[in-house]
Amino acid sequence: MMGLENYTLSSDFILLGLFSSSQTSLVSFSFIFFIFVMTITENALMILVIRRDSRLHTPMYFLLSHLSFMDILHISNIVPKMIADYLSGSRTISFAGCGFQIFLSLTLLGGECLLLAAMSYDRYVAICHPLRYPVLMRDNSSGFMAAGSWLVGILNSIVHTSFALHFPFCHSRAIDHFFCEVPAMLKLSCIDTSRYERGVYVSGIIFLLIPFSMISISYMQILLTVFQMQSGARQKSLSTCSFHMVVVIMYYGPFIFTYMRPRSYHTPGQDKFLAIFYTILTPTLNPIIYSFRNKDVLMAVKNILKSNFLSKN
Repeated sequence: MMGLENYTLSSDFILLGLFSSSQTSLVSFSFIFFIFVMTITENALMILVIRRDSRLHTPMYFLLSHLSFMDILHISNIVPKMIADYLSGSRTISFAGCGFQIFLSLTLLGGECLLLAAMSYDRYVAICHPLRYPVLMRDNSSGFMAAGSWLVGILNSIVHTSFALHFPFCHSRAIDHFFCEVPAMLKLSCIDTSRYERGVYVSGIIFLLIPFSMISISYMQILLTVFQMQSGARQKSLSTCSFHMVVVIMYYGPFIFTYMRPRSYHTPGQDKFLAIFYTILTPTLNPIIYSFRNKDVLMAVKNILKSNFLSKN
């Protein structure tokens, strides 16, 4: 066993990735690169706008700024390595690099699950109990929610990263994925990981099923309140809620399907396809759905652009 562990610690992994050497992969690579640049730009702009405009210094936008920061870190943890591997032709990743990818990915995935639940609670209180909103969502409340999301995500990630890297990988070291993800790595282990997988299911209940249930209940309550509004306000609120739920389902659905299935039911192609949703697509859609469709945000962007233009003249 000691020999196997030494072998694990001294050997690189190989990421088989999304791209092959075919012409189709060039189109896929270009699309992923465009999405990466777009995601960084959108989320960085969102953080800048929230910081610069005092009217956006509210609990909702404070939580949104943390969501944007998580999305920047998340896509930066994965896509630059994909781009470098495609351009260089090298697909190796060191043991330490793989461990860092797992740690940061699990931290951000877990933290974002909790943060999205906190954001849905904020919307629930704002729409269903507007008179109590200043009391229930004080500035320190949103701060505790954001800090709690980060802290619990980090603690969960430390546990799972430690376990995942402790297993001996004594067969092929080729990970059939575009980043180091726990389910894909478990397939390389030559010992029984069923006990650890049960721990993954427990984490899945805490970070996936419970927050998703809370979000669903919050939006059901919001919809019931919205149906009692006047037609104009009702249509706008229904549109906003619908877009929010689409993004939530795009994030939680593939995530649940990946982490809460037995290892024997996983296929590489399916896992890679599902991971694209919660690692690449939702970080791109979040600022559009949650922020840039909002009149306050659009007005803040216009004011910043106007002030910068005037300062140059």
